[in-house]
Amino acid sequence: MRPIGFLFLALFIGYTAEAQPFINEVRQFSKSDSLQTPPIHPILFIGSSSFTYWKDVQDYFPGRTILNRAFGGSSLTHLVLYANEVIFRYKPKQIVIYCGENDLAGSDQVTADTVVARFTTLFLMIREKLPKTPIVYLSMKPSPSRRKYLPAMQEGNRNIRSFLAQQSNTAFLDVYSAMLSADGTIRPEIFTADSLHMNKKGYALWQPLLEPLLRL
Repeated sequence: MRPIGFLFLALFIGYTAEAQPFINEVRQFSKSDSLQTPPIHPILFIGSSSFTYWKDVQDYFPGRTILNRAFGGSSLTHLVLYANEVIFRYKPKQIVIYCGENDLAGSDQVTADTVVARFTTLFLMIREKLPKTPIVYLSMKPSPSRRKYLPAMQEGNRNIRSFLAQQSNTAFLDVYSAMLSADGTIRPEIFTADSLHMNKKGYALWQPLLEPLLRL
């Protein structure tokens, strides 16, 4: 396994103890864990608000033990920053990731290559600590409010898919294509009024695509 210290440092120069994004959300996870012991070796969902708002995700996958630790408008950099708090402490049997969309929307300086590099850093961190844990990555979705980023999302999705195809114990789930109509336009009925987050129809679309990839 190649060292990841340099990649990690390059991503996080500028973060300080006084300025930690989403620290309150992460601390809330610890508080929740103190009130109710989290399941042992769960299927761990991590990432941004597309998972955060899937509050009833357990109901979609009966027979699986799922723990949702997605938070806010997080980017891949935040998953790396809080990996100990939202990933490693739970010793998951499987990790399911939805993240990358906010990376592109957060700065005009972020490109598809940036997203792939950030994902690679996260992946290598997980592999270093949890070498045998299966990882599923859901492609960035085509949010109507983020049309200008769609070409970069498609490029990022392609390159992450290619990267994962070279790794063991991984799966790439293309939800992007499933969220388009036959004519290639985005299906508006699966989004909430903000044209960014999904409604129940959107999650119902994801469910049968994801279920075969989840461990029992």
